[in-house]
Amino acid sequence: MQSLVSEPALEAALAESQRRPVLLFKHSATCGISAQAHESIEQWLVGQADPPPVYVIEVRTHRPLSAAVAQRFVESLGLVWNPYTTQIEPHDCIAELSAACQRLNTILIDFCRDV
Repeated sequence: MQSLVSEPALEAALAESQRRPVLLFKHSATCGISAQAHESIEQWLVGQADPPPVYVIEVRTHRPLSAAVAQRFVESLGLVWNPYTTQIEPHDCIAELSAACQRLNTILIDFCRDV
């Protein structure tokens, strides 16, 4: 994994993506979910015969670069970029969804045993 720390480095990574797949990963060392994703990517890379280059943008230390990547991504989807929005819901919703899936799984296992 390589750190991206500047606009020229981002431009070079995007130019490389025209020739082969690359992975841009916006990472925050203080976010547990981001840390898990970082670990998953590292494990995935080990098993690849020809892994794509992975570029990491540390969100907390390179906010303008992180915002530039977000803006490009949003606009590539044909959407209008709104720089004034913020994250309004923490990752609690992911934990709630995971717990609901676990409960559903338990119900389905019990149902299969009863049938």
